[in-house]
Amino acid sequence: MMDEKKLVVCIEDEPEMIDLVKLILRRADFEFVGAVGGREGLNAVRRLKPDLVLLDLMMPDVDGWEVYRQMKADDELSQIPVIVITAKAQSIDRVLGLHIAKVDDYITKPFGPHELLESVNDILGVESPGADVGA
Repeated sequence: MMDEKKLVVCIEDEPEMIDLVKLILRRADFEFVGAVGGREGLNAVRRLKPDLVLLDLMMPDVDGWEVYRQMKADDELSQIPVIVITAKAQSIDRVLGLHIAKVDDYITKPFGPHELLESVNDILGVESPGADVGA
C-alpha cells in the first residue's frame, strides 16, 4: 500500500504543545500519537514502533536524552528517526545533540508549522504537497 500514513509519536510534557503538533501533523495527513512525559513516551514507542519520534528534552519524569538513549539501546527501536524539540536554543546544545547523539534533526521552541513539517517530511522522505500550510 503506497499511501499508508506515516505514524509520528510526540513525547512532550506540555499537553498544549502536543495539541499544537497534532494539529499541524494531522492536517498534513500523518497519523499522530501524543505521549505526556518520557515514561509514557517510551511505552508508546515500544508499543507502536512509529516511523518518527518528536522528542522534547526537558521533561520532569524521564528526560528526553534518557528516552533517546533507551531507544538507541533497543534493537527494535534504534532505527526510528528522532527529531529533538527543545526550548534550549543555545547553539552548544544543538551541536552536542546533533553530533554526539546523532539525532536526526533538531527544532527549537517556539517553531512554526512550516518548520516542523519541513523537518518531518525531510526525515521521512515525504513530498510535502501542503508545504504552504500556515506559512
